[in-house]
Amino acid sequence: MTDNIEQEYQKERAVLVGLSCRGFTAEEDSTEETMDELEALLETAGGACVGRALQNRPAPDARTFIGEGKAEEVRMLADANGADLIVFDNELSPSQMRTLEEITGRTVLDRSGLILDIFAQRARTGEGKLQVELAQYQYILPRLAGLGKSMSRLGGGIGTRGPGETKLESDRRHIRSRIDKLKRDLEQVRQVRAVQRRQRKKTELPLVAIVGYTNAGKSTLLNTLTGAGIEANDRLFDTLDPTTRKKRISDTQEILLSDTVGFIRKLPHHLVSAFKATLEELSYADLLLHVADLSDPQWREQVRTVERVIAQLGAQQIPCIMVYNKSDKCDPDVLEFTEREGVRISAKTGEGLDRLLSAVETALGRGKHRVRLLIPYSEGALLDALHREAQVLTVEYAAEGTLVEAVVDDKTYGRMQAYMTDG
Repeated sequence: MTDNIEQEYQKERAVLVGLSCRGFTAEEDSTEETMDELEALLETAGGACVGRALQNRPAPDARTFIGEGKAEEVRMLADANGADLIVFDNELSPSQMRTLEEITGRTVLDRSGLILDIFAQRARTGEGKLQVELAQYQYILPRLAGLGKSMSRLGGGIGTRGPGETKLESDRRHIRSRIDKLKRDLEQVRQVRAVQRRQRKKTELPLVAIVGYTNAGKSTLLNTLTGAGIEANDRLFDTLDPTTRKKRISDTQEILLSDTVGFIRKLPHHLVSAFKATLEELSYADLLLHVADLSDPQWREQVRTVERVIAQLGAQQIPCIMVYNKSDKCDPDVLEFTEREGVRISAKTGEGLDRLLSAVETALGRGKHRVRLLIPYSEGALLDALHREAQVLTVEYAAEGTLVEAVVDDKTYGRMQAYMTDG
């Protein structure tokens, strides 16, 4: 018990602030729900919320965003609770951030900065670190003049992880040069991925991408289906680097299953841009599995958020199966609705996974028939079509023609009836 109390005091203590305005879009506005999510993000970053303030105004104040009086209230709230950090649910301009730091006497961070801090902790692979560093520099560049207090904090903490203090204090020319270098490096990553995609197309294994809101259970689903062994914890943005594994879903169908970084409300645009090398895998998928967390009261809004990001990435035309996860933890009325709209599962217990794999096979429209064909040498065009449209398993050359064993869909099965053989 004493250890827990000590750990709580060691956490960085923060006051959370949000602004709600009539003129804001849903992405810009702050509500109790988005503040709850901000608190979860803070905990993920290693901080503790010691106070919250949600302000309503007709429009944001140009200088302080929330108004002079409210900014002073926030300072007093931070004083009373021993907070050393102020985190805003909205995006702040560099000048507003600087002004608020002067008024409160504390480091001020907005939602984008907090998400970037989490990403800096989570990135494991070289690619992930490149993407995080690019996103951080793109965030820092316009804010250099307003980062005086946070850049002088030699002790580190939330909002200071990533490139590091010495790099942050470099001039704009150095940062722009670094951004250009990171973009070139990431372009090479994208080219490598393009080669991998071409090789994958040659194997004729369809790619099924798992997408969803952060903490919806995507990694747990991949682990349960493939034994991928990804660390899956109950926290936001636990997976940044995508993992792809093979999975045989029936006697005649094998797929590549890949998870992705989770989405979230108010996901910064520069973050989506930086992670394009990872996220563009979605636009090359043959099928999307959109995982929703039924146990979260906000799951409908989370589904809409993911759909917006998918559209932003140009992947909205790809066939998609709704996968309603954590059915073992939710309301029976919700369950009845989801049975009509998609596949209901529990990735943790394994409930419904057979139905999901069956739905995947049906949606892909492949893997229906395993056939053995004898194609005359004079019908070379048919053999070419088979390689394009089916999963060719074996090829042998006989006196009468080419013996091919393949997995074909209904359409190809009908065209190849005349060439089927038992030999």
